[in-house]
Parts: sequence; structure tokens; C-alpha cells
Amino acid sequence: MTPPTIQTAAPGAPVSVDDVIDRLGLGPFQWRLLAICGLTWAADAMEVLLMGFALPGISAAFGLAAGTADAKLLLSATFAGMLLGAWFWGWAADRLGRRTVFLTTVTLGVLFGLSGAFAPTVTLLVLARFLTGFAIGGTLPVDYAMMAEFVPTAWRGRFLVYLESFWALGTLLVAGLAWYLSTVFPPAESWRWLLGLAALPGVIGLLARLGIPDSPRSLLARGQTAQARGALGRVARANRAALPDAPLAAPPMTARVTPAQLFQGALTRRTLLLAAVWFGLSLGYYGIFSWLPSFLKAQGMELGAVYRTTLLLALAQLPGYALAAVLVERIGRRATLAGYLTVAALGAYLFLLAGTPDAVLGTSALLSFALLGAWGALYAYTPELFPTPLRATGMGFVSGVARLASLVSPGVGALLLTGQLSVALTLFAVCFLVAAACAWAIGVETRGQQLPDTLGGAGTGAD
Repeated sequence: MTPPTIQTAAPGAPVSVDDVIDRLGLGPFQWRLLAICGLTWAADAMEVLLMGFALPGISAAFGLAAGTADAKLLLSATFAGMLLGAWFWGWAADRLGRRTVFLTTVTLGVLFGLSGAFAPTVTLLVLARFLTGFAIGGTLPVDYAMMAEFVPTAWRGRFLVYLESFWALGTLLVAGLAWYLSTVFPPAESWRWLLGLAALPGVIGLLARLGIPDSPRSLLARGQTAQARGALGRVARANRAALPDAPLAAPPMTARVTPAQLFQGALTRRTLLLAAVWFGLSLGYYGIFSWLPSFLKAQGMELGAVYRTTLLLALAQLPGYALAAVLVERIGRRATLAGYLTVAALGAYLFLLAGTPDAVLGTSALLSFALLGAWGALYAYTPELFPTPLRATGMGFVSGVARLASLVSPGVGALLLTGQLSVALTLFAVCFLVAAACAWAIGVETRGQQLPDTLGGAGTGAD
């Protein structure tokens, strides 16, 4: 096949990285990157959701009563680590490069994840889960910064939602694995196998990531022009396209990247509103789904049936993602996000009114559909709102805020088990509605816009 002809800029006229990526088009490089990042994203989903499935077995092994402080601590430890990891690794990715953090966090996640399977005490298990969270807290913001910077403008929103949809794959895998292991081992033993096997997909993801170059946009922002052109050359070869024969337009150099820059000028309002969206969505999502297996079991459902139900709910996430991938390009990121959050608020109240097992399953499926669609839209929207020198830092900050909510959510979600269902679900519904209002108040639509390299170039068009 003859490579497509690429019209180059006039000799000597600099071209931006976005222009080059758009000209090289969508091809095998982006699909391969999606598969590699998606595999790690699925592995991270398994680690994040793991304790909700493992907790019944851990409780049996160590004699923990439902809703005790130790049980809450086990659910919160991963999120506490993710809080610190998101803030630290997001900043490091803007200072040291996407690829370095890309590889380091996956390696540490595998090692700490495996160590938890051999923990002899609850204290050491909590420590292992905290360190696992610290590692995977860095993969979340860095993966999205990397993906956003390699995908052509016209496809970027859809690809970011596609990446988030691998979360459903991870949910299916961990639920299916938990279900299978519950039929092979007694609960007091199955949780160790679950923790150990859940860490293994990260090994495959690590090996696959070795062939991915650093982001050319990040390299250029750090003054590494030759390396940026080399990375673009790899995209061109993979996509069988010609690299434009023109110098790359270097963005204004940033002397030093610090998290404080997220709260300067016009970025202040944007960062605070995004943080509110991430907090509200995370509090409601983890508050419901971290405790849902235990809630269903407390309603008298057999453990194997609990895992099968969770599998069905994970399947309900897939159409939520699929619709979000279409809507972010049809009606925009902001409207899609606000719409899904509003539907989630409605779903929380319908869950409260559910009086039969079928109604509980149906309303849970609606919540799963809406909340994961909202996550897809939010992950597409957020990296487009921060300039390149602060993109991973910004993603890390708002992701860390979400982990703050995740730390609170086990305590709030425990209300589901103590008969205060209406209080918990009302709080979650309010969180979703406030998050929807904050998403709309950002006032910026990034659909069809190139990624900003400076604050002045950040999307400013309001609908």
C-alpha cells in the first residue's frame, strides 16, 4: 500500500504538534496506544474495585464484623494512596515526562498489588493496599494526558471515552474472577488468590508500554525538540504517513511547573469547578458501588449471586460509554457530562424506591449506565481544559480530589448497611446534581479545539 500524501507547510514555516498529529491522522499507532493504555486502565479498575469483592473473604479470614473500623480502613487504604499518588505523579509527569511515570507507576502497582496477597495481618494488608493505591494513582492522570496528546483533534473526545470504557472490562474481570474463585476456594482463602491474580494484568501492560515513546507535546514543552520530532516520526511510520518537513513550533517555555499555577488567573475558576465535579461524582460512585456487594449480601443474596449481579451491572456500563463516545462529539463534552450526572441523580432516587429484586437490579443498572457515562465524558473533558505544561499536574490534582471523596465514601456508603438508605442515597443524588451544575458552570466547550499549550490558548468558547 502506498503511504498517503501529506501536504507539508512551506519550508521554514513552523508547524504545531497538533497540526502534525492531525495531518498524520488516525491509524495503527493510536489504536495500539489505546489497547496498551486500556489494558492498564482495566488492571487499575480491578485494583480499585478489588476490596469490595475481597472484603467478605478478608472478614472471614481475620474475623472482621461488617461495617467495623478495620473494614472501612481496608476499603479506604487504596483511595488514600491514590490521593497522594495522583498529586505526586501528576506533577512528576509534567516535570520528568509522561513515559517515565508511565512505566514507573505500573511497575510499582504490580509489586505492591502482589504483596497484598501474602499479607499475614490486617495492618500489613492495609499498608500494601495504600502503596498499591499510591502507584496506580499516578497511572490515571498520566494515561489520559498521554492519550490526549497523541490523538487527532477530531477523534480525541471519542478516544478518551474509549479509554475510560476499559474500566468496564476491569470490572467484568474482577467480578468474574471473584465469582470463579468463590466456587473453588472457601472465602477465607479465595481473597488471597483474588489479590494475587488481579495484579498480573499489569505485568502485560508494563511490557507493552516499553515500546511507546514519550509525548511529543510534553517533550517540546520541556525543550527537547529533537526527541519530540523523533516521537512524531514513530507515529508517522506506524500510520504509514509522511512527517511534514517543517520545524516544530515550540510553545513558550515554562520556567518551573508548580501545582500553584493551577490557581492563577483564569485557571483558578476552572480548576475549582472541575475539582467539585470530580469530588461529587467520586463520592456518589464509590459510595454506592464499593458497598453494593455487601449491601446485596446483607439483603440475603448468596455470595455467588452477588458476583453474578455485579457482572450484569458492569455490562450495563458498556452502552453508557458507547453513547457518551457519540455525544461528546455531537453535543459536546460539557452537555454530555451534565446530562449523565442528572440522570444519575434520578437513578439514585429510583434505587431508593425499588421494592423488588428486579427493581433493585434495574435501578442499579441505570446508575451503572449513567455514572460510567459521566466518567467517560469527564475524562474526555478534563485534560482538554489544562495547558500542556500543567496537563498531568491538573489531571493529578482533580484526580486527587476525587480520592478525597473516595476516602469519605466508605463511611457514607456504610449507611446502606445500617438501615439509613434514604439518607445515603439522598446525599449521593445531591452530589450528582451539584456536580452537574458545576460542569455546566465551567462555561467552556472543547469539542473540535486543539489542545492548549498556554493558558491564553485554552478553550474559552462558551455555548
